[in-house]
Amino acid sequence: MKHFNFKSLASVAVASVVLSSCASLQKMKKNADQISFKVTPEVLETHGGDVDVAIDGVFPSKYFVKKATVVATPVLKYEGGETAFEPVTVQGEKVMANNKVISYTNGGNFNYKDAVPFADDMRKSELEIRITATKGAKSVDFEPIKVADGVLATPTLVVNYPAAILGVQREKNTTGVYDPNIDPFQRIVPDAYTTDIKYLINSAVLRNTELKKEDIEKLKEYAKDAFDAERKELKSVEVSAYASPDGELDWNTKLSEKREGSSTKYMEKQLKRQKIEAELKSKFTPEDWDGFKELMEKSNIQDKELILRVLSMYSDPEVREREIRNLSQAFTSVADEILPQLRRAKITANVELIGKTDAEIMELAMNNPSALNPAELLYAGTLTEDKDKQLMIYGAMSDVYPNDWRGYNNQGMVLAQQGRFADAKPLFEKAETLAPAEPIIKNNLGACVLVEGDVAKAEELFGAASGAGAEVNNNLGIVAIKKGEYEKAVKLLNGTNTPNEGLAKIMDGDNAGALKALEACPWEGCYMTEYFKAVVGARTAKENLMYESLEKAVAMNAELKAKIATDLEFAKYFNEARFQEIVK
Repeated sequence: MKHFNFKSLASVAVASVVLSSCASLQKMKKNADQISFKVTPEVLETHGGDVDVAIDGVFPSKYFVKKATVVATPVLKYEGGETAFEPVTVQGEKVMANNKVISYTNGGNFNYKDAVPFADDMRKSELEIRITATKGAKSVDFEPIKVADGVLATPTLVVNYPAAILGVQREKNTTGVYDPNIDPFQRIVPDAYTTDIKYLINSAVLRNTELKKEDIEKLKEYAKDAFDAERKELKSVEVSAYASPDGELDWNTKLSEKREGSSTKYMEKQLKRQKIEAELKSKFTPEDWDGFKELMEKSNIQDKELILRVLSMYSDPEVREREIRNLSQAFTSVADEILPQLRRAKITANVELIGKTDAEIMELAMNNPSALNPAELLYAGTLTEDKDKQLMIYGAMSDVYPNDWRGYNNQGMVLAQQGRFADAKPLFEKAETLAPAEPIIKNNLGACVLVEGDVAKAEELFGAASGAGAEVNNNLGIVAIKKGEYEKAVKLLNGTNTPNEGLAKIMDGDNAGALKALEACPWEGCYMTEYFKAVVGARTAKENLMYESLEKAVAMNAELKAKIATDLEFAKYFNEARFQEIVK
């Protein structure tokens, strides 16, 4: 009888299973070229700071071993490193797990999406799939499969140069909104002095008691001083004569006209006596209902509200008078307190106060800033393009007026214009302690944190700066590009003709609109304007536009050569002689 060694048989059985597993996995590895991968987009792109990838994988029939598990890991390889996406796991029909099942007989597919943060080294890279197949205790690594190139990084070229806003003494515009573009500085300030000459009822005769009043003497002195003074100009003297709104309209018309005549003749005589040359204007108003209403509102007369209601209800002067007279007790007070004040000629001397010249303001700003008021110092800062002088002027304003936020803000704005956002930020923060709700400061702090890279915080601050100026939309446009919201960016930047408007339109698919904006860009010598024009040229197959724009860009900034050499926007031209000449 033949004896069997059961231990040897067991070893043979195990070896047979291992060899069988290894053979089936090796077959899958050998036939890996039968697996198809469709990558979207075909060339990877970065949007909103991430590189997104979508992969559709298809396994053919009679390929996937029933007891096998496959782990596929997309990996982005680039010079100096690599970044792996999340792996995807699929399994054969007889594997006891919860992964996507692929049929041996019919084959199958999987769909995959993931994203990784973008890094600048990824601009020239390759996406490959690394596969590990496992059956039991045996594993086999497949050869990596290249499936895409990457990364098209045009949105990362946004010109991250947010705009700061000058702090001025803001005034409301015609819509009632505070407008930072309204400059409060006025070199010529209007001024006036007004007094009345009162008349007796039904009379146009000037009385000596009225002409000798202190106010009349002050009016004459005011006019004479304005005429003689070097920094004042007497623009005109106006006479407005009135009759009180009682009695017949025809009579009041004639009466007020006579009062105009007597008071005007008096002022002509006074101006001539003082040797004052000034335009003398005159007019008359038959019934002074406006003056009546104004005096009634200030009075304590019984039935005051009822009388004011009559004025609002009726426009006919005769009806108004009749209704008021019907209030007999009230009308007695009106006749005693209100009407005598309306029998008058109002005389106004209009003067312009002429301020310091630009040269005087600038000299004081540099040497004696305490002699200027805040509006003059703010104005002085606009009289020079020299950033050092501007910093000196706004710094002096902070010293002279330490509780005025605009000095600190404007120092910060000058620094921001120089690209020194880190130095500007503490000044904006100081300004915020003085004016915590000021939207101009919110915008400027947002500009600083945007440059620091905190897009979410910057967007929050720009939102709080609503209404501060066009700069806010510009800055929100930069945020929108960084977030991959290109349609929104186009709306925010439309009409600015900046490089960022061009970029936003490129990313939104409007190459013609992008080129139009870029060609109208007011920024002289801006290399990014030329760079984006080159991108438009590459995307629209306008080779001359692309090459000429690239040549201009590197002539302005030779450091762009390295970026151009790896920018997949120009991948089609990498091996062309003219392109290589540009980037060498």
